[in-house]
Amino acid sequence: MLKMQCIWLLMLSLVVRFEVTDPASEEVVLTKILQVLLACMRSKASVVLSNQHVCTIVNTSTTKGELLQRMAAHTMRELIRCIFSHLPEVENVDQAFVNGNSSMGGLDNDYNFSAKQLNNGNANSDYDGQLHAVGMGASAVDENGTGNGKEAKPYDLHLMTEPYGVPCMVEIFHFLCSLLNDLDHFGIGPGSNALAIDEDAPLFALGLINSAIELGGASFVRHPRLLNLIQDELFRNLMVFGLSPSPLILSMVCSIVLNLYHHLRMELKLQLEAFFSCVILRLAQSRHGASYPQQEVAMEALVDFCRQKTFMVEMYANLDCDITCSNVFEDLANLLSKSAFPVNSPLSSMHILALEGLIAVIQGMAERIGNGSLGLEEASVSLEEYTPFWMVKCDNYSDPNHWVPFVRRRKHIKKKLMIGADHFNRDPKKGLEFLQGTHLLPEKLDPQSVACFFRYTAGLDKNLVGDFLGNHDEFCVQVLHEFAQTFDFQDMNLDTALRLFLETFRLPGESQKIQRVLEAFSERYYEQSPQILVDKDAALLLSYSLIMLNTDQHNVQVKKKMTEEDFIRNNRRINGGNDLPREFLSELYHSICKNAIRTIPDQGARYPEMTPSRWIDIMHKCKKSAPYIVADSRAYLDRDMFAIMAGPTIAAISVVFDHAEHEEVYQTCIDGFLAVAKISACHPLENVLDDLVVCLCKFTTLLSSSAVEEPVLAFGDDTKARMATVTIFTIANHYGDYIHEGWTNILDCILRLHKLGLLPARVASDAADDSELSADPGQGKPLTNSLSAAHLPSMGTPRRSSGLMGRFSQLLSLDTEEPRSQPTEQQLAAHQRTLQTIQKCHIDSIFTESKFLQAESLLKLAQALRGAAGRPQKGAGSPEDEDTAVFCLELLIAITLNNRDRIVLLWQSVYEHIANIVQSTVMPCALVEKAVFGLLRICQRLLPCKENLADELLRSLQLVLKLDARVADAYCEQITQEVSRLVKANATHIRSQMGWRTITSLLSVTARHPEASDAGFDALVFIMSEGAHLLPSNFILCIDAARQFAESRVGQADRSIRALDLMSGSVSCLVKWVRETKEAVREEDAIKMSQDIGDMWLRLVQALRKVCLDQREEVRNHALSSLQKCLTEIEEVHLAHNLWLQCFDVVIFTMLDDLLEIAQGQSQKDYRNMEGTLMIAMKLLSKVFLRLLTELSHLTTFCKLWLGVLSRMEKYMKVKIRGKRSDKLLELVLELLKNMLLVMKNGGVLVQRSALGGDSLWELTWLHVNNISSSLQSEVFPSAGADETTSTPGEAVAAES
Repeated sequence: MLKMQCIWLLMLSLVVRFEVTDPASEEVVLTKILQVLLACMRSKASVVLSNQHVCTIVNTSTTKGELLQRMAAHTMRELIRCIFSHLPEVENVDQAFVNGNSSMGGLDNDYNFSAKQLNNGNANSDYDGQLHAVGMGASAVDENGTGNGKEAKPYDLHLMTEPYGVPCMVEIFHFLCSLLNDLDHFGIGPGSNALAIDEDAPLFALGLINSAIELGGASFVRHPRLLNLIQDELFRNLMVFGLSPSPLILSMVCSIVLNLYHHLRMELKLQLEAFFSCVILRLAQSRHGASYPQQEVAMEALVDFCRQKTFMVEMYANLDCDITCSNVFEDLANLLSKSAFPVNSPLSSMHILALEGLIAVIQGMAERIGNGSLGLEEASVSLEEYTPFWMVKCDNYSDPNHWVPFVRRRKHIKKKLMIGADHFNRDPKKGLEFLQGTHLLPEKLDPQSVACFFRYTAGLDKNLVGDFLGNHDEFCVQVLHEFAQTFDFQDMNLDTALRLFLETFRLPGESQKIQRVLEAFSERYYEQSPQILVDKDAALLLSYSLIMLNTDQHNVQVKKKMTEEDFIRNNRRINGGNDLPREFLSELYHSICKNAIRTIPDQGARYPEMTPSRWIDIMHKCKKSAPYIVADSRAYLDRDMFAIMAGPTIAAISVVFDHAEHEEVYQTCIDGFLAVAKISACHPLENVLDDLVVCLCKFTTLLSSSAVEEPVLAFGDDTKARMATVTIFTIANHYGDYIHEGWTNILDCILRLHKLGLLPARVASDAADDSELSADPGQGKPLTNSLSAAHLPSMGTPRRSSGLMGRFSQLLSLDTEEPRSQPTEQQLAAHQRTLQTIQKCHIDSIFTESKFLQAESLLKLAQALRGAAGRPQKGAGSPEDEDTAVFCLELLIAITLNNRDRIVLLWQSVYEHIANIVQSTVMPCALVEKAVFGLLRICQRLLPCKENLADELLRSLQLVLKLDARVADAYCEQITQEVSRLVKANATHIRSQMGWRTITSLLSVTARHPEASDAGFDALVFIMSEGAHLLPSNFILCIDAARQFAESRVGQADRSIRALDLMSGSVSCLVKWVRETKEAVREEDAIKMSQDIGDMWLRLVQALRKVCLDQREEVRNHALSSLQKCLTEIEEVHLAHNLWLQCFDVVIFTMLDDLLEIAQGQSQKDYRNMEGTLMIAMKLLSKVFLRLLTELSHLTTFCKLWLGVLSRMEKYMKVKIRGKRSDKLLELVLELLKNMLLVMKNGGVLVQRSALGGDSLWELTWLHVNNISSSLQSEVFPSAGADETTSTPGEAVAAES
């Protein structure tokens, strides 16, 4: 160690005492000395060097000599790197040395860097001035850059002999910052010429500073003196050099600020705000006078910041959400979006830069989406009661659960304050009332709250604020004094404090108002800075004097200007009867002369110029500013940020994409579009994704109205259009949940591709089709148990070949009416690119995966499909329009089937669309065909899984019954086949009467259709055969349908007979239901069920009665037999007496009367062998009557019933067929009547109950019987003594059979 120190002493003595003998030799020796010094600092033994040694080495590196400049500059750079690379090793302030052996001490004021020339490596540098002596005892620079007379706390002299550490680093860093102080020498200042700027010296100094910051990094935070240098002196100089006309200097400044942001941003909140507001935002816009190179460098720097993942989030959280700060994030986002617009000019590097920055911000948001946000972004903000908005605090700035709600609340307050400012500028009274209504001001205004509103709200009209504060009203005066209390004038020069005060409003012109304003200012200033002034009156008088001096010096109308002596003389004896120090007044005089006080502040200046007084104010605010919020990789505030920049971002990317000509730029824009889509899906905002979709659809060229000769080839040659197309469908597939109105544009693109024949054949397939592919892969249609091309050949105009391969074959086809030339290689390549693009789009997934769409988006998709299809036309539309409508209907049916689990959402819309088609179509066409069979297909698929909607689905099939006759006739057979399939597959799922009514109505219609009747009857047989699917709910409906098939003359009579068998066989179901009712139903329910069964039976026999009148003999006679079966073979069905009486009246008697009328009035050509039918009818009457005799004979109405029977028998006996009576019928009637009388006699029903003959039944019976045959009475009731018992009732019935 001792040897090392001796070497240092030797080298230093060589530097100091070296005698020049030869210039060349001198430079060689000095060069070697510099190399040795650098080697010593790099060696491990450097830890033994003291702070004084290190400072001397650095000072030595500024040696003179042109040939040594490069070596000296290199040595200085390496020394700085070597020294500050040790800063992270210093753990804390108390252990502030590289080797950690000593504690923090002080440095003697007498020890300073020598004022040697700084050579920066450029032999042609014109900078030949002397550096100011810089040491730890140097005066701190005041707000005007002139020094405030306050010296920094000196280090102890003993510290300089300790091993080097923070003290020498502070000294060196202060020295580096001081190199930037002489702005005039560098040629930097207002109105400076870029050509006259000496770039080399400031660039060298800035480069050294940048190296020190890079190596020291976050370690600066642990050492207050170093940090203070960065916060104040360094940043103040960076603000000045940032406005330099030199792009190189600006670039270096931005690099330093970027490093400072990366390492020290938690300590530089307001400095960063000032830099972006007063440098970047000013320079990046041409309207502030910046040159194009300056704008480009500023934009490059901004893009570098935007690439920092959390930069924009932190700007938003710390500045935009702070009522005392400007909206830096919003301003930067607007700058990027506006700068990307190529307004009336081609796309330039500036536009691309801005786009990259914008997309970097958006992609940062997109990357944070998967990292979670604790759900904090969803919390709503509301102000329920008044709380002083300027006093809102956060409990923990490091915990997102605390700071996220806090900044959101602050941003909400800030927005409301801005709105209040707008109201205030129009009408101050209404503005304050608005703020009271939003709970930002108390219901009863107090001076402090109004003063804070004036102080902290941007955008206020400063003229109105000045008038309010200068008003003589007592409340306004109180507000004025509270307003003054919001300022911090601690340790501030009077002119600086006055400048800050008057920048916040316009000083009123009336003298009384001015006095009130200055009184409030003087009171506050004296309260905080009483060092020289003895009282507030002195401050007031001096403030007045400064205002007058400012007017005198800067008013062009004043010809004779006040001198310094005049100013000093005017202010004699104002300080409590004594004079103020001459130096103090002289300093004020020159400050005012050099820099005017703005009594008319800039109104709404968005990016103000940084002034010394403003910088001082920033330094004061730093002491009270809220802690810097450090954001992590989670999306806490991204939704709020995205809401601000979404619209401008989409517009900016779209314009660049439109103007771009290179594929790299295309891809950049596409990345931006996809990032916007992802964010829109994660942070849903109204219409954002729809706006993006609309923009992208324009670039596909598919919606262009301009006619292109070969649109497919043109599309294949247009890279931009193909990329936009893939992007739009990628968004639709990935983020369709959040597309609403945009579906209309997407469908327009799909329809265009459909018309061009570019869509895959299975675009409109539903999920069920995937497992039911037909054998024809080209069509992709479903197999059996669903509608297919094999079942339903299209009745409409055949469409041209579609599908990718179909379109490709069209291109290659030479077998056409007009021969076309062989396509070129370029055309084939373009077409192949088109096909590949469509394959990448996965358009079919939009519809097959629609089951995953959110409800609102799904409804909008269905609505868009209906809109794209257009309203059906009654007349014949163009084939193209019909093709579009058919395709849209296919897609609508596909999404309906894919969303069977939530069919309720779609059903009404789908039904209305199909109903419009069905009811407006008067001729067969592909559209109505697709509508009808699509509806049937929906019912087939959904009935098994949606029993709760079965009625609604089946009711929809009533639309088929409303088809125009021509349309119904064309499709009747196919419709019936599908209805038959539906019934066979879903009979167990149809339970309601309404559903069965629809089915049976459809089947009944087919009874008289030659082609459809077989399928319809087949379905009816399936339902009724052996009662397989007969239910109480469909019994009557099926009976009625079977009756219509029985009456139908279409087909052979055998089918009518089978229909009658179905009807008569249904009696077994009634018997079965009676049994089930007795076993399982409660008594009251059993009674109700018995009544229902009776009604069903009555409807059955009524239906059979109608068929009994059929013209065909075999059908008519078989109907009578079936009716007899239904009337007699129902022993277990206990029918009410009144029901039987009704049956006789409306069924049996009516049938007998109708048959008699037919036999007498119709020709035998229409009704053959009516004699046999009448005989069967008479037998039916006799058998049914005798079967019910015992039950009905006790009724009071039995006599009427019996007379009705006798009346019909009398008529039948007298009927004339072919003009003469029928002997067979006469014989049968007499035989039947005789048997009936015998049964009644033996049953005790027909007896003479009174010797006087007063029994009406007895008398009325023989009155009618004698009209038929006068001998029957004597035969049934012979003379006394004869055996009256001829047979028992049972034997008589047997004989009649």
